[in-house]
Amino acid sequence: MPLSRKQRQLLFLLIACVFQFLFFYTPALAAEAVASPDNQDSVISLGDVSKSPSMDINAQKIANEMTSTSTKVIATSTPVKAVKKVKAPAKVKSTSVHKITAYNSDVSQTDASPCTTANGFNLCQHGKEDTIAANFLKFGTKVKIPDLFGDKVFVVRDRMSAKHADRVDVWMKNRQSAVKFGVKVAKIQVIE
Repeated sequence: MPLSRKQRQLLFLLIACVFQFLFFYTPALAAEAVASPDNQDSVISLGDVSKSPSMDINAQKIANEMTSTSTKVIATSTPVKAVKKVKAPAKVKSTSVHKITAYNSDVSQTDASPCTTANGFNLCQHGKEDTIAANFLKFGTKVKIPDLFGDKVFVVRDRMSAKHADRVDVWMKNRQSAVKFGVKVAKIQVIE
């Protein structure tokens, strides 16, 4: 059944008012209702609007359809907490067993510039124990040593003496930790 021009204008105006109410007044009214639960007269729902006797039949149908849809606008004064993204577990590209030692930024264990790795990275400024030296892996390769460090990810940023072609050396902040670590044999996982 086609609508007359006046009916279309009235319908458009009604829909605009309903959307205006939904998107601008509802959050304020909901906050007010939450703040004072005994003040229920100030909250008007679409269901109440759709039953109004002053509305024509077509406008009531549209209001009823709007209230029966599955999309609902919920206004609340409770702050929304940020959702932390959970990273998917890293894919393991290869696994191998190696002798693992530890070192720190000491001239006796490195060269004349103990804080700078072979690829130019400054360990002392970075300060995190997430760097390893390995001659058999490319710079930037990410590695896990699950038996010794769990899910901690290390990055290859340094090299060792050529005689240690198959060894992994883990950088530690202080000498006592490196000495205490000693020499271990463990599985390493190269990850993506």
